[in-house]
Amino acid sequence: MGADEPLEHELPGHEPPEHKPPGHEPPGGEPPEGEPLERQIRFVLEADRLKTVARQSRITDGTRQENSAEHSWHLALMALALGGHAPPGTDLGRVMAMVVVHDLVEIDAGDLFLYSDSAAQARQGVAERAAADRIFALLPAPQAVAARALWDEFEERRTPEARFARALDRLQPMLLNMQTSGGTWVTHDVPLDQVLSKVELIEEGSAALGGYARAMIAQAVERGFLRAAPGPPAGRQR
Repeated sequence: MGADEPLEHELPGHEPPEHKPPGHEPPGGEPPEGEPLERQIRFVLEADRLKTVARQSRITDGTRQENSAEHSWHLALMALALGGHAPPGTDLGRVMAMVVVHDLVEIDAGDLFLYSDSAAQARQGVAERAAADRIFALLPAPQAVAARALWDEFEERRTPEARFARALDRLQPMLLNMQTSGGTWVTHDVPLDQVLSKVELIEEGSAALGGYARAMIAQAVERGFLRAAPGPPAGRQR
């Protein structure tokens, strides 16, 4: 494997994307040039901007919102700690690579609240694809192809690795909500049925983690963090 190919091998059918949204062009408006190392460093420095993207979820002590870089790190650690609950034969190295790159598009697109309506979700999808075109193209061509392939794999959920990665991505904010007295569920008055719809994605990637999520949500209902029907959730003061 060469110096410009640490992410994955080159995959057929993917070409390095060319789209670069306004305001993010390299100096002179041209695609990034130079030796592979220079382009790799540029990508690494661009990725640092993910630390500035605030998410809805709060960290476990409740003092502030987490940022998207922290979220990505947490998912990678979850893959390491919870990998035994992935389907047999799952490539955990690929899962970890996937969860590290999947939110880089938020550098341009920002973070969208998980329970936003379908119109907002559609707009976010367009913005994230444009961001993927720009950000992964900063890398040398073979790495750009491989990184974009990882991102597409996560989005399409066609492999056990992608489904397990998505399961972790859905479980993590639930864990934070349980540690912060309901967190975004309470703040946004999220009903039970919307949360259960996300559990289906967890079960798709891991039966064990899906079962854990369902038990946790039952506890959230008991504690008044989630409501099963329209109206004020139990135990919540308005």
